[in-house]
Amino acid sequence: MQVQGLRIGIGHDTHRLGPGGPLRIGGVTIDFDHHLIGHSDSDVLLHAVTDALLGAAALGDIGELFPDTAAENAGRDSGELLRLAYARVRDAGFTCLNLDCIVFAQRPKLGPFKRTIAARIAELLELDADRIGVKAKTGELVGPVGRGEAIQAECVALLYRAGAED
Repeated sequence: MQVQGLRIGIGHDTHRLGPGGPLRIGGVTIDFDHHLIGHSDSDVLLHAVTDALLGAAALGDIGELFPDTAAENAGRDSGELLRLAYARVRDAGFTCLNLDCIVFAQRPKLGPFKRTIAARIAELLELDADRIGVKAKTGELVGPVGRGEAIQAECVALLYRAGAED
């Protein structure tokens, strides 16, 4: 593998929490008394993953591909959005080597779900689960995450393109 073929991308997303569950994070439904608010299904982690992959390949961002002003994206499954975006990344000649993800949530405690989330993301991208890192952090009672008003996610993606001269 040549270093010239490596690309790194970062993705970030934030969604407000609203009363009533369930919660959907990383393509996994979690029994919780709140849900994320947004135009699609509001899966904050899958949105961050999508942006990291698109960014690494210099293919724009999730809002360009799937605008929140488009009626067809209302309530749309973020797993479908991720698959479509990753297909573009692959069509551009890239392969995802690994993802490193962080979900910032005061509640619920996500530790018990990390492996299931990693496995679901791996399934969506057709990768081995050992290529997907998922960490969970609280807001330490500070800011919108710490007050339980929002959940945030970040992801770093490493892509490889064989034969790249950049």
